[in-house]
Amino acid sequence: MTELVEMIAKSLVDHPEAVSVKSVAGRNATVIELRVAPEDMGKVIGKQGRIAKAIRTVVKAAATKANVKVAVEIVQ
Repeated sequence: MTELVEMIAKSLVDHPEAVSVKSVAGRNATVIELRVAPEDMGKVIGKQGRIAKAIRTVVKAAATKANVKVAVEIVQ
């Protein structure tokens, strides 16, 4: 799942070398932390969070197919 988030994020931003994706195992789900350059934050979140929501939807669909629970967080 981290590769999927990384690929999507790198295709959206101006500075793909600054994209960092980390997977953290939690009790109920795996949390995928996405970090981008500060000037690319708006591109990853989108207007009213639409792009972030779309990323979460795609990852959730892939996770459901793999029968795991995953949450995506965009952190600074």
